[in-house]
Formats: sequence, structure tokens, C-alpha cells
Amino acid sequence: MSRPWGRVLTAMVTPFTEEGKVNFNAGAELASYLVKNGSDGLVVAGTTGESPTLTKEEKLELFKTVKEAVGSKVSVIAGTGSYSTEDSIYLSTLAEKVGVDGLLLVVPYYNKPTQEGMYRHFAAIAAKTSLPIMLYNIPSRTGKNMTPDTVLRLSEISNIIAIKESTGDFGQLTEFKSKLGDDFLIYSGDDALLLPMMALGAYGVVSVVSHLVGKQIKEMIDAFIAGDNSKALEIHLKLSPLFKTMFITTNPIPIKTALALQGHPVGGFRLPLCEASSEEVKIIKDILHKYELI
Repeated sequence: MSRPWGRVLTAMVTPFTEEGKVNFNAGAELASYLVKNGSDGLVVAGTTGESPTLTKEEKLELFKTVKEAVGSKVSVIAGTGSYSTEDSIYLSTLAEKVGVDGLLLVVPYYNKPTQEGMYRHFAAIAAKTSLPIMLYNIPSRTGKNMTPDTVLRLSEISNIIAIKESTGDFGQLTEFKSKLGDDFLIYSGDDALLLPMMALGAYGVVSVVSHLVGKQIKEMIDAFIAGDNSKALEIHLKLSPLFKTMFITTNPIPIKTALALQGHPVGGFRLPLCEASSEEVKIIKDILHKYELI
């Protein structure tokens, strides 16, 4: 099976102007920066990209802008899933026409479908696109866990090839791996859990902190793959305080604050998200100084 996306996929933030509009020029610049700093692929308009507050038109323009900025250097994966199957199909088919390299489809949130409902939702979207699909399982945000049996059924659909697993449940991860084998790719949805998840068979990471230390995260993965577990653990432990700090409050508030402190023109947030508190900004600034990132 082809592995089209690479191992370090950055869940890219969405830059805004001072007026709160999407800053497409800054998005293109940030995408190019990430490519030079360790990202194998970019996930656009995911949770870290404040997807719930973006219009369909903004998302499509963002997909197009980022793809044009990076070309064929890295993969661009479009976040096109929502709680509506019809809307997800609509956006997914338009994203395919724009030229993205894959889709990220989150478990439908708020309406809390059954496992059968989840299966039918993803199967319906997959039937309308030829793009490879990554499922996204994050019960802390969606309110529902997608079980290994449901993922196993979905893995039989040819273009559903991966899952971003964000439960933090190693028992479930083990069950995923034992049932799905090596052809179906498991990505960690949590930077801090990447190394232990790889020990249980995960392929890579959809990362937030790779905005800051993409090369180091790639180095950790490469060391683990090469069998140098000591080096991989050393890097993991070194980065651990940074991982923790980037989630001291709701994502993407810390990472976007950190990027702004570095001088990236990412702008602010769209409500209901808002800026970090003064105490949180100080903590973020201190950790960036510690890692010589500013």
C-alpha cells in the first residue's frame, strides 16, 4: 500500500488579519515555513485551524492557497468533515477539485451518532471522492468514541487508509493495531503521546507543536524507526515540557500565541476562542526562551 502523506503532519493554524478575516498570504508563508522545518504534510482547516469558525468558501480558498504555496513538496490534507454528512460530501468533493492530497474526516460531533451511523457517514463520503481519507477520532471534542470494530469495517473501503487517534487509550490503540494490521496507518493526535504510540505501532503524528520543533519531532521518529530507542526517548523527554505548555489552555490558543511571539503574522482568534491570559502568555514566552525559540 502506498503511504502518501509522510509521518510528520502539521495541523496548521489559520492566520487572521487585524479585522478578523483569513490572511491567505500569511497562510501561504506559514505553509512554506513549515515545509522547510520538518513537516511532511499539512492538515488545513482542522481543529487547530479553527475550522468551526471558517466558512466553506474560506476553507476552499485556504486549501487552494496552501496547495499552491507548497506544490508537490508535501501533502496537503483538507479538513472537510463535520456533523453533517451532506455538508461533508459537498466540501470534500470541492476540495478534491482544488487539488488537495487527502481528506481529514472527524467523527460527527454534537449529534452523537451510533457506531452504525458513523460507518454510514464515512462510507457515504468515501463513495463520493477518490482521495485517500484519514478518519479522526477525538471523543473529548465530539462526545463519541469510534470503536475498533467500526474502524475495521471502514478500513475495508479502499480509500479510507488511516486514522488520527486522539483518545489517549493505549488499550484501544492496541486493539486497533491487532485488528487493522500494518496497511492501515495510525497517527497520534497528541504530540506528548507520539513516542509511546509508535511503540504500539503508530505510523506518525498529526502535530501541533511541529509548528515550533518540526525537525526535532522528525528526528525523534527517525531515531525510533532506526532502532535507536535511547535517542528517541532523549528527544521525547527534552521536548516534553514544550508539549505540555502548548496545551495549557484550549488548542490552538497556546500555539498561535507562540507563533505570534516568534513574529509570524498569525493574528488573533475568532470567537468563541479568545487570546491567552497574561499569565498564560508569560508561561508560553518563558518556555520559548528556554528552548531558544525566541
